Amino acid sequence: MSILTINAGSSSLRLSLFTQADDGLVLLAEAHQQNISVPDVSFLVNFIASVEPTTITLIVHRVVHGGALLTTPRLIDAAVEEEIEQLTPLAPLHNPTALEWIRLARRLLGEQLPQVAVFDTAFYHSLPQVAKTYALPQALCQQYSIRRYGFHGIAHRAMLNRWRQIRPGFREGGRIISVQLGSGCSITAVDHGLPVETSMGFSPLEGLVMATRCGDLDATVIAYLQRQAGLSIEALEELLNKQSGLLGVSDESSDMRLLLNSDTPEAALAVELYCYRVRKYIGAYLAVLGGADAILFGGGVGENSSQVRAKILQNMAWLGIELDDDANKNALAVQANIGAGNSKIDVWVISVDEAREMALDAVSITKNKDRS
Repeated sequence: MSILTINAGSSSLRLSLFTQADDGLVLLAEAHQQNISVPDVSFLVNFIASVEPTTITLIVHRVVHGGALLTTPRLIDAAVEEEIEQLTPLAPLHNPTALEWIRLARRLLGEQLPQVAVFDTAFYHSLPQVAKTYALPQALCQQYSIRRYGFHGIAHRAMLNRWRQIRPGFREGGRIISVQLGSGCSITAVDHGLPVETSMGFSPLEGLVMATRCGDLDATVIAYLQRQAGLSIEALEELLNKQSGLLGVSDESSDMRLLLNSDTPEAALAVELYCYRVRKYIGAYLAVLGGADAILFGGGVGENSSQVRAKILQNMAWLGIELDDDANKNALAVQANIGAGNSKIDVWVISVDEAREMALDAVSITKNKDRS
């Protein structure tokens, strides 16, 4: 069995091909395309051609929003596809793109080839009521499905599962705080295998400062800009999602690498705000969990920037969090323990392998189908 994973973001695409072996999944090929405005069918065609399309027996897609109903990986049928489409108002940048890739894959590889959807929100479907509820009139929330859904669930689940392998002595992984830092950023508190809090909410906009997203914001700012600046809803969505965050504060770049090397005060402020927001959330999640056994860093920035990790965890020795400076500096895109020997809370860099997590889900769901 060969499994094609399609991980489509709002402007990027990651393709991976795995095959099953006796000791697990083996990665055969992968490709990544960035800054695309519409699904690029030629990119998928060329990838498929390079890996012998007849060997592909299963396709699995990352779908950002599964809502209240799609809370487990699902074989894609007409009902699942319709529900993904119905959720478009809740994820207008992501779900329509996922649907396009599902339909493209069907046209290219045939109606008979099974496709599986894995949902980013599914990891958080059992969040405690207190963590998923907004303090709005509840009748309104129920009518319009307004709640905190959480996102980046596949990435945080991948970190949790890898951590369990590293430290099997903790029951269900113990209490961990996983920090996913890339273009999008989020942080999750997990208590013995169950997520109990996360930074992204009704949409992926809430929470941390991101590359171009603002994160937490007083909602009054939106109404104020509508009245005072005459901005439309569409212009505000563009502002909050694509013109804010690191880019908006620095007025220079959304790329953390460039900002760390910049000598402008605006760039320095953007980096400091980014790290400060993560540090503040870590403190809050330590309170939610009553302490932690580990803090895990993943994602493009989390795995590659020792400077960012050091800035986030500075002055936390009083909480029992201490870095080994040399280990931290040497941990670039590799799994590594970066905590000092006397740190009471483990600190690790974990490579986030969403594609493998998706492929494992797809294998599991097809096996269960075969048994039934």
